[in-house]
Amino acid sequence: MQKLAIQGGYRLNGEVQISGAKNAALPIMCASLLTADELHLSNLPDMHDVKTMVMLLQQMGVRVDSSVQAATFNAAKVDKLEAPYDMVKTMRAAILVLGPLLTRFGEARVSLPGGCAIGSRPVDLHIKGLQAMGAEIHIEHGYIHATAKRLHGAHICFDLISVTGTENLMMAAVLADGITVLENAAREPEVVDLAHCLIAMGAKIEGAGSDKITIAGVEKLHGASYAVMPDRIESGTFLVAAAATGGHITLTGARADTLDSVLDKLRETGAKIEVAGDRISLSMSGRPKAVNVRTAPYPAFPTDMQAQFMALNCIAEGSSIVIETIFENRFMHVQELQRLGASIEVEGNTAVIQGCPQLEGATVMATDLRASASLVIAGMVSQGETIVDRIYHLDRGYEHIEAKLSALGAKIRRTN
Repeated sequence: MQKLAIQGGYRLNGEVQISGAKNAALPIMCASLLTADELHLSNLPDMHDVKTMVMLLQQMGVRVDSSVQAATFNAAKVDKLEAPYDMVKTMRAAILVLGPLLTRFGEARVSLPGGCAIGSRPVDLHIKGLQAMGAEIHIEHGYIHATAKRLHGAHICFDLISVTGTENLMMAAVLADGITVLENAAREPEVVDLAHCLIAMGAKIEGAGSDKITIAGVEKLHGASYAVMPDRIESGTFLVAAAATGGHITLTGARADTLDSVLDKLRETGAKIEVAGDRISLSMSGRPKAVNVRTAPYPAFPTDMQAQFMALNCIAEGSSIVIETIFENRFMHVQELQRLGASIEVEGNTAVIQGCPQLEGATVMATDLRASASLVIAGMVSQGETIVDRIYHLDRGYEHIEAKLSALGAKIRRTN
């Protein structure tokens, strides 16, 4: 099993190119199932989840011609309307083939999903929405089996805000008969990016980015060329790493308009931030100040940045409170940070962190994708060497992270 070995005490300096967003790329790749024409995608990140999605689509009969950071998808000859367990268990986003398969082909059989063990993320919102649109759905032997002659428009109000639920029903609605309204919809930039791609393919969608999305179904979609948005979580991760190490970095190919809450918190730590076009520069002199964080759906502070800020708070000046409201099991990195000498107390969904001048290197174990990133940041501000084990989580959501950090001056290497 591969590990990362990190030598602490080095500041990050230089420029880093931000990759395409995994959480935008995966649903947009599923959108290729909605048309028999070619969908050409660029700015695709080179990471494990994207490769898994390619394999899943190929297994269904989609032809995929890929090159560096780009691929063309042709779903003209889909012959298997199923997402099997062995493909879905490692990647929850595979549930996003359910809506496209059902609305175009009238049937889908999708395994109940797996993914990071960060808490309950039920698929009942997807199922209820599709049933409201006329689908017959049965869950048998661990699979969702859905059928429909043609979906029809419906007024759907989500009980809870769900990003993948919004994306799945939006894709199902684009070929449905009539108008679908999604209330209490997710507002995340990745949802907007999917909507923009669908519109480029001929869909009629209004309101993406608000809590009410209206979709007028069309008879069919056509092909398109589309560039996936930059990854706001990768952007935030590098900015936090630079702030924690007292460095100065510039992100290129980034989008500051998707990072308002994260940039605001970084400014609270004492970081100086400048934005010019697709470039975001951060410089930090001295020890960062501790900041309180409360996660909530976009546009509030993202749960996917909670662990990284906790790592920063561990070496910040002062005490801080981190409250996690999205997932009930997303503090698994706490005990690993404690192994590095962090002072953290947890009660329920609240963590209280007392900052200390420096952590101490040790061997730690990654428990999920963003926890992995927090341990890498903590390792870079620890005295001595830190070994991060089980980094396959990290490879699911970051493109060549150790190479990018090394180019910025970090002492980090991958070992077997």
